[in-house]
Amino acid sequence: MEFVSGYRDEFLDFAALLFGWFRKFVAERGTVGTSLEGRWRQLEAQIRRLPQDPALWVLHVLPNRSVGISLGQGAEPGPGPGLGAARLLGDEPPLHLRDLSPYVSFVSLEDGEGGEEEGEEDEEGENGEEEGASTEKVEPQEDGEPAPTSRESPQEAKPPGEPEETEQEACGEDGCRDYKVEDETGPEKRKERGSETAPLHLSCLLLVTDEHGTILGIDLLVDGVQGNVGWGSGTENLASRAYALLCHSMACPMGSGDPRKPRQLTVGDAQLHRELESLVPRLGVKLAKTPMRTWGPRPGFTFASLRARTCHVCHRHSFEVKLTPCPQCSAVLYCGEACLRADWRRCPDDVSHRFWCPRLAAFMERAGELATLPFTYTAEVTSETFNKEAFLASRGLTRGYWTHLSMLIPGPGTPRHPRGSTPSLSLLLSGDPYQLLQGDGPSLMPPVPSDPPRTLFGSWQDYYTWRGLSLDSPMAVLLTYPLTVYYVITHLVPQSFPELNIQNKQSLKIHVVEAGKEFDLVMVFWELLVLLPHVALELQFVGDALPAENDQQHFTLQRDGPEVSVRPNSGVSARLNSGTKEKGGRRDLQIKVSARPYHLLQGPKPDLVIGFNSGFGLKDTWLSSLPRLQSLRVPAFFTESSEYGCVMDDQTMAVATGGGTSPPQPNPFRSPFRLRAADNCMPWYCNAFIFHLIYKPPQGSGARSAPGPAPPAPTPTAPPAPARRRRGEKKAGRGVRRRR
Repeated sequence: MEFVSGYRDEFLDFAALLFGWFRKFVAERGTVGTSLEGRWRQLEAQIRRLPQDPALWVLHVLPNRSVGISLGQGAEPGPGPGLGAARLLGDEPPLHLRDLSPYVSFVSLEDGEGGEEEGEEDEEGENGEEEGASTEKVEPQEDGEPAPTSRESPQEAKPPGEPEETEQEACGEDGCRDYKVEDETGPEKRKERGSETAPLHLSCLLLVTDEHGTILGIDLLVDGVQGNVGWGSGTENLASRAYALLCHSMACPMGSGDPRKPRQLTVGDAQLHRELESLVPRLGVKLAKTPMRTWGPRPGFTFASLRARTCHVCHRHSFEVKLTPCPQCSAVLYCGEACLRADWRRCPDDVSHRFWCPRLAAFMERAGELATLPFTYTAEVTSETFNKEAFLASRGLTRGYWTHLSMLIPGPGTPRHPRGSTPSLSLLLSGDPYQLLQGDGPSLMPPVPSDPPRTLFGSWQDYYTWRGLSLDSPMAVLLTYPLTVYYVITHLVPQSFPELNIQNKQSLKIHVVEAGKEFDLVMVFWELLVLLPHVALELQFVGDALPAENDQQHFTLQRDGPEVSVRPNSGVSARLNSGTKEKGGRRDLQIKVSARPYHLLQGPKPDLVIGFNSGFGLKDTWLSSLPRLQSLRVPAFFTESSEYGCVMDDQTMAVATGGGTSPPQPNPFRSPFRLRAADNCMPWYCNAFIFHLIYKPPQGSGARSAPGPAPPAPTPTAPPAPARRRRGEKKAGRGVRRRR
């Protein structure tokens, strides 16, 4: 079995959900049979019998004039087979947004330029509007409301149930030919056109939500020259498209819940509102008297988080089939008995659900322990239905580092820190290292205490009390990274490696391996200087996912004044004023960057190695980096977001080096936010568990490796017969022999 919850960019799960629903919408809209009018009259009658949703529904009209979609080699246009099915919903889905760059990228239509990095930011901006990215109201046009780019006159609008030229052009006798991939272009032709042709233009996006922000349906209107892509032409009758989208959203809502119709519908466009006045009453739905002239139906409107629940085997979404967990472990979701049996009997046996079921049941029993946190919002953020976007938006956490934790993006005109790059010099020199940690309200971080900590903190409660933080503060979500490093230095290394005497060292060199999101949040590590004022720290971020332009750069954060100096070939030295002067002299935090796999890193040996949410089995470079760590034989601690990940890491360590890992233990400084899981119900939290590597003893030495957990074994069908111990043989239990 393989789960990617906690490792896969949540935007990809969201994109897979949108793509899956859109593909279903396209297929059902194209299956019109011989009588188009009869098909829609039957659907209208079905919708009129649906139960009524007391919530207000909103039809958003989101025009786009600046972002285009370019399909590269290997990507097939359209929502059929190709990118949607193979790249987002397949057996080996991508884990990061950058993995899609060979197949699809987003380019600017204003200046005609676009690259991979710019494309990813555009993608976030474009789809951020879909997922509730903007928490500010959309600026209206001159006439007071946003208008789509193309439209027919109101008197020409007809429901999809009435045949017309526009509808017949879109859907012929064989279904929607626009959505066919192989209509006029063969595989060779399609492969050649790649990125050489002009990009597609997503001229307008139609989005149906309820008043709480739950997305219920989506339609894309695309203008382009890359053949008949069939995503919907921007020159089609917008009222017909919108009416079809409303019908499908009621019959098959994307977000959650059973089929239903709204009590009332409002439209975010004046002209489309007029065109739908005669159509919506056919469904037994009341249309608001006036169109909606703001971004949302109420202040602070934002799109709610969507859980893209899928079957673990066939990857079908919850809006397509009914998903139920395994009756024995309650951990894995399946669409039916057939998928459960297929997963139960999978070969080899150690990847089958039959092998993992009792282990997953044990993992599920830790849910209550992981959710035991002292914060006032614990019950909300540890729930399976946690709405992260709404939680952050309600607290004004929509800028700075908070944008890295969700799919919220800042509103128009709001400056933001570019993702995946070093903080700008102006931010480093502002005198406030916590600037990027702030929200829209008052300061979230109180001043640094005048006295250094007198005790070692082992829980969020103790740290919050000393730091002057309220238990209602969500800062733990960001501070989980520096506090985890602090916990390793002050608690775990002295316990596991007492001979290092690490607590008495005045300087520490730490490698953060396979870094990604941690480097995006680099300024949160300033808190280490507050917690360990007597130690000069050097953090070197290493990993091939780091920005290539930051390779070999380093800068120093110092605590004794707002001075600045730029050193040639050595990066930036930023001196931040913390308000206090250290008695024992200046203590620095040096940040270095090496954008390469860890096994290719050259330099002095570190004192400590740390990795966050590593996922050894999900990246091939670990098979080379782990032997590199074995040769260095330095203390190496790693976190994982679940016990399942710890077991997989132990297996990967055994394969790569012959060693293993220590028994994982819950991290007291784990993030309180529960992570989304698509195909399972297990509890996932950022930095949930900690373990350290147990290296294989050098050849020829009589030393034993530190005891580690025995590899899990299937439950035997019968108890094994006791074996007789030979003379001179050591008793079992004195040590655990690691598997090779």
